Amino acid sequence: MTDAVTRTASPAAIPTPSRLALMLGTKRDMIGILLFAVLILVVLPLGLDLFRLNNIGKYLTYAFVAVGLVLCWGLGGVLSLGQGVFFGLGGYAMAMFLKLEASSPEATAIQSTPGIPDFMDWNQLTTLPWFWEPFHNLAFTILAVVAVPTIFAFFLGAMLFRRRVGGVYFAIITQAVASILTILIIGQQGLTGGINGITDLRTLLGWDIRTDAAKYILYYVNGGLLILVILAAQFIKNGKIGRILVALRDKEDRVRFTGYDVAAYKTFVFCIAAAFSGIGGAMFTLQVGFMSPSFVGIVPSIEMVVFCALGGRLSLLGAAYGALIVNYAKTSFSESFPELWLFAMGALFIGVVVAFPTGLAGLWQQYVQPLIDRALTRRSPTAPAGPAAPAPGE
Repeated sequence: MTDAVTRTASPAAIPTPSRLALMLGTKRDMIGILLFAVLILVVLPLGLDLFRLNNIGKYLTYAFVAVGLVLCWGLGGVLSLGQGVFFGLGGYAMAMFLKLEASSPEATAIQSTPGIPDFMDWNQLTTLPWFWEPFHNLAFTILAVVAVPTIFAFFLGAMLFRRRVGGVYFAIITQAVASILTILIIGQQGLTGGINGITDLRTLLGWDIRTDAAKYILYYVNGGLLILVILAAQFIKNGKIGRILVALRDKEDRVRFTGYDVAAYKTFVFCIAAAFSGIGGAMFTLQVGFMSPSFVGIVPSIEMVVFCALGGRLSLLGAAYGALIVNYAKTSFSESFPELWLFAMGALFIGVVVAFPTGLAGLWQQYVQPLIDRALTRRSPTAPAGPAAPAPGE
């Protein structure tokens, strides 16, 4: 009897997922992102009129902030109560470009000083401030939308994290920064538009953003950018940086003693969250047509944390859904009881923290997903048995 030759597949022949696929997440993660994309890019545009779809677009701009908070707070344990600062910086950067385009000498001929924004003319300014000049250029504006919040977050984070300021102290400081920036914007009315903000935004490179067609296009651009941001956040979350962030969230001292620069990692994720918020603020300005200090202060910043907490501070998609759900509830509830909304928001935040700290995403994973998995397991046919392996002597 001849000996059988045992053939084994080489490691190179075994199909393995690419590194990029692993960092983008599991198959279930990608299916969830695909379903979310279908919802916001197909189902909602087909099922809603333009007015309500524009509201959904506004809600989606807050989802940029919520996704950033998942990385910053959920993974890194850095709770920021000042994300409205970065949202506002990105929004004001885009608003400055749009306002300059709407303030051409022809459009402002009735002013005392044509060619400058109307609120500057009302405040007796006769020349455009130097820091407004670069915003005549769209490429610079797009860069500023991301760079200005990121740079601000870098200096704030580096200053605090190097001194090991964290926890509730960091949250209070970011809240104070939001309050200070709001007061600064309101006080410098001639430079920023004051409490009214920057309004009467009309065109983007000559394209009227107030038309119905423009609103549809901006909605799809907004949704597409959000999907890209979620994918980028998923890439960070599943990579080495994401694992280090989780480690320093749970055992910061151990991570520091192993030689990692904890302050650098915290600053990095804080900057990423700021950049995401800046993009959301710019899209808010384009969709809504104005930007004001009411989106910069303490109250909107806390609301943004509630979006993330309700959806699930450990889930990127959960945070995006949380932004949609809370803002829809805010719109519906405040129409009937406008003076009670802040109390409802506070009660919602307390209820989430006490009852289900992992948010709606945690409830889904704990109760709903196991039921779906069991149902799919029962319905799937039993895999046929393969041929028996030959005996050693055959």
